Amino acid sequence: MTATVTPTGAASPGRALPGPSRLSALRLLAQMNRDRLAMMTGAAREYGDAARLPVGHKALYFFNHPETAKHVLAGNASNYRKGIGLVHARRALGDGLLTSEGELWKEQRKVIQPAFQSRRIAEQAGAIAAEGARLVDRLRSRIGTGPVQLVDELTGLTLGVLGRTLLDADLHAFDGIGTDFARVQDQAMFELETLSMVPMWIPLPHQMRFRKARRRLEVIVERLVAERRGRTTDAEDVLSRLVVSADREADPRVGQMRLRDELVTLLLAGHETTASTLSWSLHLLDRHPEVWQRVHDEAVEVFGGRAPEYDDLRRLTYTSAVISEAMRLFPPVWLLPRIAIEDDVVGGYRVPAGADVIVSPYTLHRHPAFWPEPDRFDPERFLGEAGTDRPRFAYIPFGAGPRFCVGNHLGLLEAVLVLALLCRDLRLTGLPGRPVVAEPMLSLRIRGGLPVTVQAA
Repeated sequence: MTATVTPTGAASPGRALPGPSRLSALRLLAQMNRDRLAMMTGAAREYGDAARLPVGHKALYFFNHPETAKHVLAGNASNYRKGIGLVHARRALGDGLLTSEGELWKEQRKVIQPAFQSRRIAEQAGAIAAEGARLVDRLRSRIGTGPVQLVDELTGLTLGVLGRTLLDADLHAFDGIGTDFARVQDQAMFELETLSMVPMWIPLPHQMRFRKARRRLEVIVERLVAERRGRTTDAEDVLSRLVVSADREADPRVGQMRLRDELVTLLLAGHETTASTLSWSLHLLDRHPEVWQRVHDEAVEVFGGRAPEYDDLRRLTYTSAVISEAMRLFPPVWLLPRIAIEDDVVGGYRVPAGADVIVSPYTLHRHPAFWPEPDRFDPERFLGEAGTDRPRFAYIPFGAGPRFCVGNHLGLLEAVLVLALLCRDLRLTGLPGRPVVAEPMLSLRIRGGLPVTVQAA
């Protein structure tokens, strides 16, 4: 299906996209290998809202305007399937919800969607509060003892929350599960960087680590499934629903494989994105003590000395704005790659069938036409009437369209309640002189983690 959408100032329909010369394209390829974010922001700065970027034997059709994002992700979404990166990551992740397509994706989404209904999300606040309190106690025990690797601690928190809320299981019982997920993500990115051209059987050190990590995760999934079978009647958690769905498969091996892939993907994507959001939020609060003070004061006012509750979410307006602004600057899903199925016209530019199309929330969230002083951390952007005139698709931290993140409400609830709880009780300070650098993997994480010292608030 061919459709046209034209943002202000776009060229006439069917025009070829602007882009670098062949010589500049070589520099672009080198920059992509060194710093993907710099490559994307540089392209947006130099070529504007649309560009054709030659990268090796491919060309990326890069669109950076709310209207073109809307068209690709929502308005004409049926003409686009998952693109570069996620296609190649399938060798590492399998056919879970993140990488699957077509009828398989629709069926997977249909199976797990009910577990994310508003009523069930509201019921999860207690589990989030319990895991948050557990993290506070762990961190409090480290006051005066030297640096703590905060990203590891937040990863443990988010895995614990996912286990309690989606699986009705205790993932803390599985030592090293966070490390195993990190190795799976590293392998997924290697598949992207090499375009899946390196055979999986070659005994490269990282591929051997990946295979061991993937097998350990499969053993965990098998154990969780074995413990759940036989007690899934009327259960609403994701694990129970996936077990019932797998048992309906005509071929038990296919059912087991899909169940394994779906659980590994769900756990990886679910815990990594929220841990990333919290990591960046706490880093930004450390850099802006006046903002931290407002979050602390709001948490004291709303919670007092008690544990967080679901109804507190609507009262934590400033903390919610901090989370929103952190996801604007450092969206956990920084890239939304697609492949055009048929010819299309986007923003007045021709996109041929088979083209790799890129929408980047990272660059879109820093578009100067929609975000004044786009690189400045300013939670006020998300308070009251501020920014109500912005286009809907200028801010897409959870994606958009049919593949909008199914766990967005749970992720926001967790991020806001945990950030408020941490700021109420503790002050987390980064190490002086240590740079904090964004690392664009499957999610936008902090390279090398975030070591902090812990003090009482």
